[in-house]
Amino acid sequence: MAQYPLQGYRVVDFGSAWAGAQITHMLADMGAEVIKVESRTRIDYARLGGVPTPKDLIDKSPEAIAVAYPEHLELNPLFHLLNRGKLGITVDFTTQKGADLLRDLIKRSDVVADNFTPGVLDKYGLGYESLVQIKSDIIVVSLCLAGHTGPLKGTRGYAPIITALAGLDSMVGYADESTPSGTRFAFGDHVAATHGALAILIALIHRNRTGEGQYIDISEWEAVTSLLGEPLMDYIMNSRIQGPVGNRNTNMAPHGFYPCKGEQEWVSIAIKTDEEWHNFCHAIGNPKWTEDNKFRDRLNRTDNYEALDKLVGQWTANYTPYEVTEILQESGVAAAPFMISKEQHNNPHFRERETFIEVEHPKAGAETLYGIPWKLSETPGGIRSSGPLLGQDNEHVFKELLGLSQSAYDRLVEEKVIY
Repeated sequence: MAQYPLQGYRVVDFGSAWAGAQITHMLADMGAEVIKVESRTRIDYARLGGVPTPKDLIDKSPEAIAVAYPEHLELNPLFHLLNRGKLGITVDFTTQKGADLLRDLIKRSDVVADNFTPGVLDKYGLGYESLVQIKSDIIVVSLCLAGHTGPLKGTRGYAPIITALAGLDSMVGYADESTPSGTRFAFGDHVAATHGALAILIALIHRNRTGEGQYIDISEWEAVTSLLGEPLMDYIMNSRIQGPVGNRNTNMAPHGFYPCKGEQEWVSIAIKTDEEWHNFCHAIGNPKWTEDNKFRDRLNRTDNYEALDKLVGQWTANYTPYEVTEILQESGVAAAPFMISKEQHNNPHFRERETFIEVEHPKAGAETLYGIPWKLSETPGGIRSSGPLLGQDNEHVFKELLGLSQSAYDRLVEEKVIY
């Protein structure tokens, strides 16, 4: 069986930043030919960060940066991470000729993906209603903050806006904090991208069975809200509004991070059943405090969280996170070190499972990217390359795939259509 299960499928990728790019790099990891569309007037802004910016580039337009410092656009490891395995072309689709070129490419493709604000591609004849006229079985996935219908469909925002709208941020932090904490990283983008990749695969299966393409409308906000079933049900059924509770859990105690030997060293411990609690007590030598009635069962332990956390922390402070983990895991208790990125990168378990992969980039050199987290025995896929250089595959796509003559290609370059 082929290593790359999506080999033979072609994806035209208008995605930028995080969510749109992650959807399609997952398809590229599995062998799809993903063609990333940019132009010097519309550069994926993921190219513009992550490396020191020359002072004279500050507040310059992407086009000015592309002209004055083209090498600056090729050095951001985040862009390489999110666009690995893709081809890269530059087309100004705001021109009629540019849009026509892309329609010709889409005729020969299976999937179109974007994360524009609703209506952007429609203005240039590249929305689903136009594309289905030229390729009836095309699959279009369009991802945006709030979806393509409803009163909030035009809402603009970045990652923090997604988790704020979704309600996730109302659950993050500690009960005694007056300001919501929120999530620091692009959690909503990750979640929506995973939903998007799954939806594309479902649509491909349907198309292969019936010959029908379809339009996939994804709201990043709704994708995150779908994870919050318990607090939503609690409000609907009980009129209770859940809020942040720090590391505590209504069904587990102990539950959280506990201090260990060393500076800022922590271990995570989670105990749900009374059997696990007895195993924990045995593992730590059955000290006298474990016999206190306040901790005799789960209900009492959760009612006395603060006292329990203090006592557990006094025990863990005598050991390193790895020593605590070994002691408790051997007794059937869930525990793990609180890892930082350095420990993850050097951990032998992550190494063996290729959690991180080294890939060569033509400008940046050797880079470490995260690997493929699912391990398929027969069709594992693979990371075939780092992110593409700006427009690196123009000649291949337009001359070889679309059949443009050299003179026609040169003319479109001169007219800044291929640009």
